[in-house]
Amino acid sequence: MKRIAVITAGGDAPGMNTAIRSVVRFGVNSKIEVFGVFRGWSGLINEELKQFDHRSVSGIINQGGTILKTARCPEFQTQEGMERAYATIKKYSLDGLVVIGGNGSFAASHAFGNKYNVPCIGIPASIDNDINGIDATIGSDTAVNTALNAIDNIRDTATSMERIFVVEVMGRDCGYIALAVALGGGCEDVIIPERKFDLSLMCHDIVDGNLRGKASWIVVVAEGAAHAEDIAKQITDMTSLETRAITLGHIQRGGRPTAFSRELALRLGKEAVDCLLRGERDLAVGLCCGKINTVDFATAIKKKELPVELWYNLIKTLT
Repeated sequence: MKRIAVITAGGDAPGMNTAIRSVVRFGVNSKIEVFGVFRGWSGLINEELKQFDHRSVSGIINQGGTILKTARCPEFQTQEGMERAYATIKKYSLDGLVVIGGNGSFAASHAFGNKYNVPCIGIPASIDNDINGIDATIGSDTAVNTALNAIDNIRDTATSMERIFVVEVMGRDCGYIALAVALGGGCEDVIIPERKFDLSLMCHDIVDGNLRGKASWIVVVAEGAAHAEDIAKQITDMTSLETRAITLGHIQRGGRPTAFSRELALRLGKEAVDCLLRGERDLAVGLCCGKINTVDFATAIKKKELPVELWYNLIKTLT
């Protein structure tokens, strides 16, 4: 293993820069030449590479986003796109790839690595924490804390103004952020893609609570389950109580990574380099039961099952 490249693909997550720094510095310390690929898979297709050294990644450990940039790349899903990417790998004599991203990035790595016999190791970075077989992804802790801070601020206004708030958080296919924020923020209800919700029952609870003197109420909704504006309007129509909608949006993707996200990124960066040095491939590195472990891509990209009912029952019991 003499030359490797590191790439960030898919949506960004706080801690990606920390992971890049770790891969570059552990790689260089292991006498490996490390190249950074810019703008995700499109950068591999279009030969947007640059050799990195220790100084290339100075001062980025605390920065959100990714210095390598990232972009969606439909072209990489085509035969021509993959062939051009492989031509770049051959031209630069790359012996392996470290791919920092989520399940979409890992699915692409799995297909590409096996098709062209390119060793690929994945570092899970996703605010949704949706990688199967892995307890925590880089960025998920930061995203939850960012959303939780917003919920705490909204709670102050909800209590003062005696209003109902519907807060939309990220989570297209996974309700992890919504569940974690609703539980940690003491919210009264949560709507997620993994669980059917009964709006009539929710409105009944809101009215019942209002009659008992409970003047404020916060509902957290994952973007993939419903839209805050729609839910807020329906609650107002069904209860005649003033309801406001707030969409947190992309603030959850940015910001400085938390200590947990940074520590995890540093450890996973080292493990990814070590995996390539050991001749391993088609794997994701990750935290499982408190230890750094590996899981094959085929398993990692399967649907992750969250303890939805357990968390939901905790949320309802504690309100």
